Amino acid sequence: MTYFLPPTDTVAGAARGLALAHPGLIEVHRDPLYLRARSSSPDRTVALVSGGGSGHEPLHTGLLGPGGLDAVCPGEIFASPHNRQIYEAGSAAAKSNGVLFIVKNYTGDVINFQIAAERLRHDGIPVATVLVDEDLATDNKDTATGRRGTAATVIVEKLLGAFADQGAKLEELATLGAAIVAHSRSLAVAARAQTSPATAEPAFPLKPGTLEYGVGIHGERGTGTIEHRPVDALVEQMTDDLLAALPGGQDQVLAVVNGLGATTGLELHAIGSLLHEALTARGVQPLAIVPGTFTAALDMAGFSLTLTRMKPEWAELWTAPTDTPLVLPSRTLTADTAASAVAGPAAAVQEPTGTPTPSSRAVLDGFAEVVSLVRDNLTALDQLVGDGDFGDNLLGGVRQAQTLTSTGTDGMTALAEAFLNDVGGTSGPLFGLFFQQLAAVSWPDDQAPDTRAVADAAAAGLAAIHRVGGAEIGDCTLVDALGPAVDALGSAAGNLADSPFTAAAEAAVKGALNTASLTPRRGRASYVGEHAIGVPDPGALGVALLFMVVSRVYEPDAATRLPAPQHLTAR
Repeated sequence: MTYFLPPTDTVAGAARGLALAHPGLIEVHRDPLYLRARSSSPDRTVALVSGGGSGHEPLHTGLLGPGGLDAVCPGEIFASPHNRQIYEAGSAAAKSNGVLFIVKNYTGDVINFQIAAERLRHDGIPVATVLVDEDLATDNKDTATGRRGTAATVIVEKLLGAFADQGAKLEELATLGAAIVAHSRSLAVAARAQTSPATAEPAFPLKPGTLEYGVGIHGERGTGTIEHRPVDALVEQMTDDLLAALPGGQDQVLAVVNGLGATTGLELHAIGSLLHEALTARGVQPLAIVPGTFTAALDMAGFSLTLTRMKPEWAELWTAPTDTPLVLPSRTLTADTAASAVAGPAAAVQEPTGTPTPSSRAVLDGFAEVVSLVRDNLTALDQLVGDGDFGDNLLGGVRQAQTLTSTGTDGMTALAEAFLNDVGGTSGPLFGLFFQQLAAVSWPDDQAPDTRAVADAAAAGLAAIHRVGGAEIGDCTLVDALGPAVDALGSAAGNLADSPFTAAAEAAVKGALNTASLTPRRGRASYVGEHAIGVPDPGALGVALLFMVVSRVYEPDAATRLPAPQHLTAR
């Protein structure tokens, strides 16, 4: 392996290391994992909370502290934090006028922050969100996902941190954040993809003498491959593309030259000089040229340029003082501050109580067995259209659910709790919302559950997933399998048909396989576009596997007409 990372607790260990490097500034809460600034301006009335997948450091955690963020929720490498992290961090950091979430536009981040916002509002805490979506390479009106959020996040967090310290209210912060995003655009280029921690190989190949243009920060391919050209010509091309797309009428810009992980300071400063020349030659006055690694993609060899057209009143926000790791990288370490860097576990969240619905473990254990068999297949498929974490996330969720049943939690409720509270990424919480509805149904040991009750619960789960993620049939998501399964169940319940769960499984299998012919319009796969054609959506396959297990448990004779899980998920 090329990384010097511990095999377990990688992100939590890095969080503790950051706190030890900046004693007295940061405290780390372990379960769920989040980092919190130990102090903030007395004039601040709104807490700023952000986060995202790890591997992009110093993004987010580097701006934690006075003048910056109040709390940060780190997910696993390239995976969104789960909603429980965000909910508890927001609850702990909330101030008198509420919480502002700063969210990069990736489906998993958006969904988990949105679920956390709903939970905070239920507790009476006002919440608003600033969505950072400035990546020029993904400015494609044909996808519902929208532009990615990348290095402009650093600018948004710095300016909003200063504004919050002036006593700005929640609505004022949200308005300013949206304006900064609207006046920003970024573009990235890479000469080598980042090394995959799973395979120790580059995430995508590049022929010698070529560059990936418009690359993403998770190893997503760019909009195209271009000839490797002199860096001054490359910077001029990127500058022209950015200025042509940059909204606003101000001539003064803030320019960030961001390294993607393996690009040296020598290179970034040289690029900064070239960028200054390119901007001034085009009549654009840089407020500042800011080189450095702010939003990495593990060890990708490349850089991004971010331009923000600055309004005059924003300049003082950029130069306002901060006390954050990115600005002050060293502090004196003493035994007392080292011991206090990590706070005790966060108080347990009190979930609503009630009488649990009786449920056997048959579906849960069957699902765990099947997912164990096909995890590698799901990983291989997800690497073609995403970041390759779906198989591990799905298996981790069902295993966590099995652990929860040892404390008396019934099987379907355990699945809901595990996927809602402990599984990050995009599909984890979406599966959790679906399981949450199914948990309201009785799943007896000795007979099949009521078809109408399951059909209604499945329909409610589909509706919840649509409310949160917005996916429709044809977007190439898990909805393409879940929608047909819900329809089949509803029809079977109305007609009192035999083998209703097998019919639902067959519909889910057909819907999942049909995604191979679709161009993704949502989620990370939408950035791959037509390159995803021919690959079935892993989330849709996960839905099909679930219904296949239900069929095997309650209709074993009819289930023999379903495909083998290994065959269904084979490349």
